Formats: sequence, structure tokens, C-alpha cells
Amino acid sequence: MYSKQEVSKLKENFWTAFGRYMKPVLSADGEPISWLNYKTGVPGVFFKMDADSRHASIAIVITQSDPRFYELFVVNKAVLETTLGEDWQWQANTMDEYGKTMSTISTRLENVNVLQGEDWPAIISFFKPRIIALDEFWSMAKYGFEGLL
Repeated sequence: MYSKQEVSKLKENFWTAFGRYMKPVLSADGEPISWLNYKTGVPGVFFKMDADSRHASIAIVITQSDPRFYELFVVNKAVLETTLGEDWQWQANTMDEYGKTMSTISTRLENVNVLQGEDWPAIISFFKPRIIALDEFWSMAKYGFEGLL
């Protein structure tokens, strides 16, 4: 077992390594981007990557109370999944750990452990094409979401 401090340090080391690995990769618009703290520019719409001792996940998290935001993703589902090259799990109106309503569109890689360095290549190989594909989708779709504001 790892202490909380060891877990925190190992996760920090992973995200630092991932950030360095992704740094040379430009956005779909050809600009430098912070892949770890991806900014959609639309309040209540986030791209979130997470990894723990059991799995890695990447998600679009919609905390916007206006249901039109999730509905616009549904309208664009075929484009999103074509860009991603795979089907993701869609969950409307779920609750987060704080009791706030949100919707998610996500996928997971099971049986990987961010605390084990030998799993890092698999986790990075999982995250990289998906966050790049999300960026490609977002570069085309963001204007429709901005119109809802």
C-alpha cells in the first residue's frame, strides 16, 4: 500500500510526464495548448482525464444547468463518435459526489494502475488520441455551444 503522499506524488509524476509528452502536439487549430487543463471556453463544459489504481478515463463533463448543452452533444453524436473513432458511454442527469447534477460522455481503460510506471505507456496511449480527437471535434463544434450562452 502507498501512503496518501506517495499516491499524490506518483500521480503528479504521471501527469507531469503526460504533459511533457503532449507539449509538442498542437491543437487542431495549429496553436499551442495545455492538454492537461483543456479549456473549452464554454462555462459548464469540461474535458476531464483521470487515472487511478484501477482504470483510466476520459470524459466530456457537462455541469451546465441548461439541458440544451447536453442535447446539442446528442445532436452532434455521430460527428463526435466519428471523430473519436469509437462509441462512448452517454449518461444524462447523473449526480456527482457533491450532489450536483451533471451529464457525462465518457470511456474507460480498465485494469491499468497509474501508480505503476509500467502501465504509463498504456495510459498515455489511451489518453493521447482521445484528447486530440476531442480537440478536433471541439474546434468544429464549439461555436454552436457558444451560441447557447
